[in-house]
Amino acid sequence: MKKVVILASGSGTLARAIFAAEKDYEITALICDRPQAKVIEIANEFGIKVESLELIGDRAKWDQELLSLASKHQPDLVVSAGFMRILAPQFVQKFKVINSHPALLPLFPGAHAVRDALAAGAIETGTTIHWVDEGVDTGEVIAQERVEITPTDTVESLHERIKIIERGLIVATIPQVLAGLK
Repeated sequence: MKKVVILASGSGTLARAIFAAEKDYEITALICDRPQAKVIEIANEFGIKVESLELIGDRAKWDQELLSLASKHQPDLVVSAGFMRILAPQFVQKFKVINSHPALLPLFPGAHAVRDALAAGAIETGTTIHWVDEGVDTGEVIAQERVEITPTDTVESLHERIKIIERGLIVATIPQVLAGLK
């Protein structure tokens, strides 16, 4: 059975969808960089092992600790599900890592994709599952789904609609990615 490690930092809506999905792979751990994050409670609900690694001080040391922690679980795939850290080059060179992003990449990379799409006057946006490389949201696109932007959308309302689509897309994409790995 293939092994997956989830990286998450926040409320855990993506992680919950992944944990709750019917799957033919094992989630060996959640690694979280915020000890008070809601995602930890969600992982506990599903009996997922939680590894906490708060970033305090030396970033290079933290990067090495994250690499060691993930290595301990020997994942076939690492899934960034709302993990708000840029991964070190050595991490993405060692592991196959995918990420979910709330825009149609290559448009609107970075942490403020929904706000940026609205500010640009875009008529549609969406969500992208992509390979993580050494850049910020620059890895090869695996899957995308579009979401129409309505005239009444706010950052919050649009982001909530994207999250609904994003959850379904990540759950559908993980088994496809795993099937393609050797």
